[in-house]
Amino acid sequence: MMTFRKPLEGVERPQMEADVVIVGGGPAGMACALRLAQLIDAYNAAGPDEPLSKDNIYVLEKSREVGQHCLSGALLDPRALKELLPDFEKDAPLDAEVTKESVWFLTRKGQHKFPLVPPPLREHGNYVVSLNRLVKWLGQKVEEAGITVFTGFAGSELLYEPIEAKDGSTGALERQSSPGDDLRVAGVRTDDKGVDKEGQPKGNFEPGYELRAKITILAEGTRGNCAKELIQRLGLEDPEHAQTYGLGIKELWEIPAGRVAKGEVIYTLGYPLTTREYGGAWVYGITDTLVSVGYVTGLDYEDPRTDPHHVFQSFKEHRFGRRILEGGKMVRYGAKTLPYGGWLTIPRIYGNGWMLLGDAASFLNSQRLKGIHLAMKSGMLAAETAFEAMVSGDSSAETLESYKTTVDKSWIREELWPVRNFHQGFEHGLLEGMVKAGIQQVLRGSNLGRDGRNPAGYTRMRQVDAAGPADTARAAMTGNAKGDGKLTFDRLTDVYHSGTRHEEDQPVHLVVEDLNVCGSRCVREFGNPCQYFCPAAVYEMADAEEVTAAGVRMQRRELRINFTNCVHCKTCDIMDPYQIIRWVPPEGGGGPNYDGM
Repeated sequence: MMTFRKPLEGVERPQMEADVVIVGGGPAGMACALRLAQLIDAYNAAGPDEPLSKDNIYVLEKSREVGQHCLSGALLDPRALKELLPDFEKDAPLDAEVTKESVWFLTRKGQHKFPLVPPPLREHGNYVVSLNRLVKWLGQKVEEAGITVFTGFAGSELLYEPIEAKDGSTGALERQSSPGDDLRVAGVRTDDKGVDKEGQPKGNFEPGYELRAKITILAEGTRGNCAKELIQRLGLEDPEHAQTYGLGIKELWEIPAGRVAKGEVIYTLGYPLTTREYGGAWVYGITDTLVSVGYVTGLDYEDPRTDPHHVFQSFKEHRFGRRILEGGKMVRYGAKTLPYGGWLTIPRIYGNGWMLLGDAASFLNSQRLKGIHLAMKSGMLAAETAFEAMVSGDSSAETLESYKTTVDKSWIREELWPVRNFHQGFEHGLLEGMVKAGIQQVLRGSNLGRDGRNPAGYTRMRQVDAAGPADTARAAMTGNAKGDGKLTFDRLTDVYHSGTRHEEDQPVHLVVEDLNVCGSRCVREFGNPCQYFCPAAVYEMADAEEVTAAGVRMQRRELRINFTNCVHCKTCDIMDPYQIIRWVPPEGGGGPNYDGM
């Protein structure tokens, strides 16, 4: 019997008052904190009657150290960073400026180079970076600016309170319990520490804090648990434009010199995916002997046996990937989901006492395969709105609406509006999608008709019988990869190289609402796709024996959750066809260590 992570009842938790709490210390959260510090310093330097304090501004980061959970390809468009820190090139950890690009289409046995690089994939002026090291550097700037960063503290649950009535009466503080948006986000509760696998306090138990904040800013990244609950509770997402995601799987490789130049960028389309799926590979030259290589698979595929990790391993076995990597050494591994839906899928991003940033709000350009600069810019604009709220003492939705107004007037919209239909155009496959992308390029993002609707990706998954046999065309993308231990790897080997670590004696943080569905209905209908879409071998279907009331022994299939493997990518929360898996934070400090990634 598994015990899942949930708040302990009847525990008295310490409270802290805060002006601003930023949940998530990635590029969006750190840019927000740093910009807010800059604005406060400039305000105080002007000699106001009542200076603003930075003492009650906090950043919560669930990883043990700043940047440990940050993962991207990663190519940096420096536009936002240049606005935030104009002299960033002096000490920013930039690995290489892009000097060369190419795009290839792969078939099962062939490779074809595009004669011209499409304009969105021309990368001159951008930088190859480690997002892990970039965010660590930003974190240092934030702390030097006087903002407190709490590492090892996950935002576990939002706090709410009723909106003050016209007569001045208020209700007692409550947690997520009743529907409606007539509530104010009043802060966040951090995770309890020292809870055993049975859900009971251990000797080192420490209750989580209740951070009572005037403004709560959610910068958790893709499918953050607090942002997800907020979006669902307040109905912030347009049902016709549900969010769609991709799963990026990445490895760092040391390779012989001369294969990929420092600053070289390579993209591929096609194999191992068929023309029915969306995705592609990247190779970025970090140095002359170190490359970032990975594959993004759209999480809106039809075949439930599709395994994105297998897709990536098959790409490396193709002669194109083999030529680059064979004889080299894999040194790091990671996996992360990213929002693909674009401008049309952005939820409402502000409300009473709260704002949404970065990947949590769908600020990513899937055509350019970039989101770091958009995440940072959204954080900077949210900081400007938070500063206005601190000066006025008003954090109502009417005040925080200026965040949405400034986003609409900024280059975020200028970049995302013309590509608003890009990913939606690939709904019926690669070829039709490329034709639609060309039309959209001419029509500034428009289709020959209305904007595309966007169903959630998991709804496209077909049942096993309808998916048909895993034929030769799909053999490279279905089922788990075994790996040869040199060029390709099984998922457990890769997870080892992610540096993932969790305290084993704690409740499972992958909450399955009904395990009976997994062992009965899902076996028949979808063949338990969780054992394929998870890139960390968390979900395992095993044979188990059950004794009936009549004493008859029966064999059944049982789901086992190896939660200590989890790399926090959130794929299970996104892609489960029944939507009964819910990712919640494990004890703060647990998870991957994406050092140098």
